[in-house]
Formats: sequence, C-alpha cells, structure tokens
Amino acid sequence: MRDNSTELEGLQATLEKLVHHKEKSSLKGINLHAFIYFVSIRNLTDRAITLLGRKWILTNSDGTTTVVEGDKIVGETPTIPPGETFSYNSYHVTHLSAEASGSFHGFDEFQNKIHVRMAPFRLDIPEEFPLDPSHS
Repeated sequence: MRDNSTELEGLQATLEKLVHHKEKSSLKGINLHAFIYFVSIRNLTDRAITLLGRKWILTNSDGTTTVVEGDKIVGETPTIPPGETFSYNSYHVTHLSAEASGSFHGFDEFQNKIHVRMAPFRLDIPEEFPLDPSHS
C-alpha cells in the first residue's frame, strides 16, 4: 500500500481458486511445491480504477516472512471500469506451508491513490507430501 492511499469501498479482491501442484525439485532432498492462485478484482464503485502494482506478504511455517512487492499485475496495469472485473492467475513456488495476504494499489479516475486488500489464505502442503527430506 502507498502513503495517503484510501481503501475504496466497493473494490473487492477475491481468491477464486487455489491449486497445489508438486514439482520435481532440482535441489536434492527438497520438495518444491507450486501453488497456482486465481484472483478476481471487482470494481463495484462508481468510478474507473487503474491498478499499478501489488504486495504479497507470506508468513512461512518456519516463522520467516517473505514480502513480494512490485509494479504491475502479471505484466499489466489494468483499468477496471465500474461494474467490471479483472481476473488473473499466477503462482508461488515454495518448500514451506504459508499464509498469504496481499493488496493491490493504484488510482481512481480522479487521480486519488487507492488500494484494496485481499483476505489471507493458506498455502498448505498436503500431508501426502511430507516436508521431511528423507521422504523425497
């Protein structure tokens, strides 16, 4: 989120779907897991919104925190007219379960800085894929 930014009522970010996919790891003894997430950002306001970037905070099962922040959303700066939705999918690769929370920032058609938060969601590695390297 940016300084002097307003969380705009009627702008909603929703996790539509989360898919776990186990990847083959090139790191001996470490199982990597890909989580593919599908997000929709709905503009239920009375003004057009342009999104410039995003910030994700991952709280990992080992107690560490990873922050991923950047310009654009999957390479785009979408403008979402009133009543419309922008949807995208992306992924996160990890060897740890985590809780993810995030926000998207941009501006409205009047050049006011805005942001929308995304409710936290879990990236849980299924039990059939143990974290113990001896099970690789």
